[in-house]
Amino acid sequence: MTKIIEGLKYTEEHEWIALDGNIATIGITDFAQSSLGDIVFVELPAEGEEIEAGNSFGVVESIKSVSDLYSPISGKVTEKNDTVEGTPENINEDAFGAWLIKLEVHDTAALDNLMDHTAYQEYCEANS
Repeated sequence: MTKIIEGLKYTEEHEWIALDGNIATIGITDFAQSSLGDIVFVELPAEGEEIEAGNSFGVVESIKSVSDLYSPISGKVTEKNDTVEGTPENINEDAFGAWLIKLEVHDTAALDNLMDHTAYQEYCEANS
């Protein structure tokens, strides 16, 4: 059973986003890590880098494939999870605890186009 957390927003590319004030925390979902299999490498952007919504901000590599990570929102990277870069298997153990980046967001309107937990659950069921 795929773990989906209420209160977060989700993308069709299987990223999750949590907003706290103007800071967005982004990671990949449990569905994504399960589909990828054992994650062996993660590449994240540098702190201070500007990220545009819909653009790739990094890469996650598993024993099965290499996948781009797409940002659901525009902003400036305030923090990246160095622990995940050093021990990428943490994502397999806890996809929601092993966040990837934090962005300072100027406009949260893009979040209105994302799925809530119910819509994302239906999306996963339809695409599995």
